[in-house]
Amino acid sequence: MATTTKIRPRALVRASGGPRYAVALAVDALGTGLLRPFLLLYGVLVLRLSAPVTGIAMTAGIVAGLVCMPAVGRWLDRGARSTVVAASMLVRVLGVALLLVTPAGHAWPFATAALFLGIGNQAWPAAHAALVATVSHGRERDAALAAGRALRNAGLGVGALIATVSLAGGATALRALAAVTGLAYLAAAALAWSVRLHAHPAAAPEDDGPVPRMRTLLAANVVYVFCLNVPEIALPLILVTQLDASPVWPAAVFVTNTVLVVTLQVPVTVLMSRYSRRSVLALAGVILGASYAGFLAATSLGPGPGAPAVAAVSVVCTLGEIVYAGSATALVTRLAPAHALGRTLARFELSTGFGLAVSPAVITALAPHGPTALWGSLATATLLSASAVATAPADRNAP
Repeated sequence: MATTTKIRPRALVRASGGPRYAVALAVDALGTGLLRPFLLLYGVLVLRLSAPVTGIAMTAGIVAGLVCMPAVGRWLDRGARSTVVAASMLVRVLGVALLLVTPAGHAWPFATAALFLGIGNQAWPAAHAALVATVSHGRERDAALAAGRALRNAGLGVGALIATVSLAGGATALRALAAVTGLAYLAAAALAWSVRLHAHPAAAPEDDGPVPRMRTLLAANVVYVFCLNVPEIALPLILVTQLDASPVWPAAVFVTNTVLVVTLQVPVTVLMSRYSRRSVLALAGVILGASYAGFLAATSLGPGPGAPAVAAVSVVCTLGEIVYAGSATALVTRLAPAHALGRTLARFELSTGFGLAVSPAVITALAPHGPTALWGSLATATLLSASAVATAPADRNAP
């Protein structure tokens, strides 16, 4: 068993990159929350593009953003840390600037803007994890990664709330939100760059062996990451179209998910630090699989009692998401040798990005075939992934 880390706020901030970096994360998350949930609306209402064209452009941007990950990994392995984080924020400034100058009815500039935003969104998690892994170690690193996620979710939630209130202003309000987002990304990039953190690998990458393959972990991660789109895509779809519930229910589920992640991510990660990271990741799959089975049972109740039952089960799903998020990246940073930390994290983020990209299509394709097809398939796939994680070769012992 590993030693349990205590929650010490000052030490946690220091292990997360320091006060300036924490402010950079908060500003970046706030700006992201202002625009990212409403990018589709920006394309439709401001640029007057059709919904299918807007959706295709956004998806293409996300997928194209994944292509940059090998280069990001190699950059990190040359020792860059805060510079890569700042670059991931600056490239999104370019994306926002393109949005603001795109004329109505022009799809290609919007697609290019979505590409820059996608590159920044895909590069940031690996760069952030590498930076935290450089300034903290052991279970303190796990808690620092969890704190970063909680802070980011808080910023995203506040930004989305501000944007929601502002949407009454229509297209003008969306343009203003985009402009504020660009300024937030610029300020966050300046703060992150000012940290000036650079790692010094002990050996050149070519001298110290290949990047760990982690095939089982990466394949399982593609399935695990579906849980991140359950509150945003699967539950609204089921609640509104199949259970005839008010849109208030999906909103309540989303708010509850955000609040629970913000308040419980660090305490749960610290609590789980007494067990191996691989065991905790397997446990996350069991919790998620059980929640999917719970959604199947809840939807069988039909309109009326089905909505509150789904909302109750969503709490279990969020707990599984918290356990997953607190163990997956931590396990990868522990498995990665120092000379290949960047490339290992890049491969992991590729699997995460792929799962996030395909999950909306998979969920919306399964949902019309009934609750059993959707929730039964997700539960089976997730439990199989958890079993694969649990029986794969163990990670190195924690120090």
